Amino acid sequence: MNKIAVLLTCHNRKEKTLSCLKFLCAAQRHKNNQLEMIIYLTDDGSTDGTQEAVKEVYPDINILIGDGNLYWAGGMNNSWKEALKSDYDGFLWLNDDSYMNEDYFVKLLKADKYCKEKFMSGGIYIGSTCDSSEKKLTYGGLVYTNRFLNTTKRLIPNETYQLAQLGNGNITFVSKDVVKKNGVFHKGFTHGADFDYIFYTYNKKMPVLVMPGFAGVCDNDHIDKYNQFVKLSISERLKFLYSPLGFQFSGSLLFQKRFFPYRVPFVFVGGMIKVFWPNLYLKINKIRKK
Repeated sequence: MNKIAVLLTCHNRKEKTLSCLKFLCAAQRHKNNQLEMIIYLTDDGSTDGTQEAVKEVYPDINILIGDGNLYWAGGMNNSWKEALKSDYDGFLWLNDDSYMNEDYFVKLLKADKYCKEKFMSGGIYIGSTCDSSEKKLTYGGLVYTNRFLNTTKRLIPNETYQLAQLGNGNITFVSKDVVKKNGVFHKGFTHGADFDYIFYTYNKKMPVLVMPGFAGVCDNDHIDKYNQFVKLSISERLKFLYSPLGFQFSGSLLFQKRFFPYRVPFVFVGGMIKVFWPNLYLKINKIRKK
């Protein structure tokens, strides 16, 4: 592996975006790393000067412009499709709030070598992230514990390569072998496309690995959407259920239709219970996950 494309999207997080790029470039320079990387960043309608700030500090980055309605999956797909116009050995998904460790690319090359020797093909290599304070796992790979109930468990990174079924795209590498078969994200997603793509790859019997150790830092600073949700009116809850910035219900239904069509009626009913009887939904969800 000699040349990769790094894919990012951003919206009004200038300082985080700049910090992410700083850690990325530091990792690329680590130990005279010979891996060449080309960065593709979709600025999805930022109004905080992100585009101008990035251009000033990193003039070689390919900056693409969105209209503010791409969200994560659309923005990443926009970067990905542009990168596909050139030839790369793989594509690195990188969230702009994720700060990779200095040795990431050293570990990435080892993961690619291991995967190709063991499985005779490149795969997806999920980099786990931890929070900045307690160094606890925040994002990474998962496996199903019960597919009917849609329950999963996160894979705690250790010193080995672990097989995963699902995963977050915070710091995740997709080899060209996978992209040749699977293409880019499904166009129906605004968020959650990483879970869909990784599970689709797993179902195609291609290797999906959690890399040893942590790949970087990403704090889980998402607000508790449910506490906000229960305070809304029914009409507001229904709107929030489908909103890309809310529960993204359309994406949840699409994922079920693609992989677990028998679950679609249950998921739909669960969504309606969530809207009309949110506290009942919370009780049911707690019982389901025990």
